[in-house]
Amino acid sequence: MRGSDFAELKAFAAVVERQSFARAAEHLGLSPSALSQTIRQLESRIGARLLNRTTRSVAPSASGERLYERIAPLFREMAAAVAEASEATGQMGGTLRINTLGIAARTLIAPRLARFHQAHPDVLLDIVVDDALADIVTGRFDAGIRVGGQLEKDMVAVRLTPDLRMVAVASPDYLARRGIPHSPAELHGHDCVNWRLQMDGRHYRWEFKKRNQRLEVAVEGPVVTNHADIGVAAALHGLGIAYHFEADGVGEHLAQGRLVQVLADWSITRPGLFLYYANRQHRPAALGAFIDCLLDRGTFAQAN
Repeated sequence: MRGSDFAELKAFAAVVERQSFARAAEHLGLSPSALSQTIRQLESRIGARLLNRTTRSVAPSASGERLYERIAPLFREMAAAVAEASEATGQMGGTLRINTLGIAARTLIAPRLARFHQAHPDVLLDIVVDDALADIVTGRFDAGIRVGGQLEKDMVAVRLTPDLRMVAVASPDYLARRGIPHSPAELHGHDCVNWRLQMDGRHYRWEFKKRNQRLEVAVEGPVVTNHADIGVAAALHGLGIAYHFEADGVGEHLAQGRLVQVLADWSITRPGLFLYYANRQHRPAALGAFIDCLLDRGTFAQAN
């Protein structure tokens, strides 16, 4: 294979994986126009259109999908071989792609970014915040972070946090105006901040449990969101009752009296956050270092 052939195939794989010429060009260190020319040369040499392009999206054609399925494993094997060679010399580098829930990005990753970079400056962290439960294998991610009950059985999972407690909260002003609900059924008489599920767009039905009784409540209110910061802000400004993970910024507001918990005896807990990755023989050293960082293990514990 000529060097130009390899470069063209690598460029093609980058576009498919990032679903964007701009992102692929940035990853490869090329201008978008140079990348487009490289793809045109590959398509001309093969004699088939490999990518279907619109002003908003890019996706492989049928021929492109077949080509990618053949070359992607080869590129992954080469990347693993290079990583193993680097690890043998004690060096660590390359790109680590992580798909994560917003709560993990805010509470686990963001506070540790600087420490990880300081320890491993040659590792590029590509963090995608995604609450839609993307397939990390199809999305070509090295690992994902999810709530424990949402993991596939064939994944290697590492617990990052204890179980997570859900809390219903509202501002003191809202409760003074509208009263305090004493059972989940009373939420029907209140304004609530709805949560939109990214998987299918439905509204989350609030789940409660008290002893052996379990309830699901469809709530209504003036705000619907798929972002925790918006939901908490709506509650802080007295727009209604919100239902969120206590660990996701809510606990601080409760401690300082800006929010008040209601229905405390009905609150449920979820399995904690887990990092997970495909059960492959070789785990990149950078991923192991990233896990240690999230768990504050090894050299990272000394930096706390």
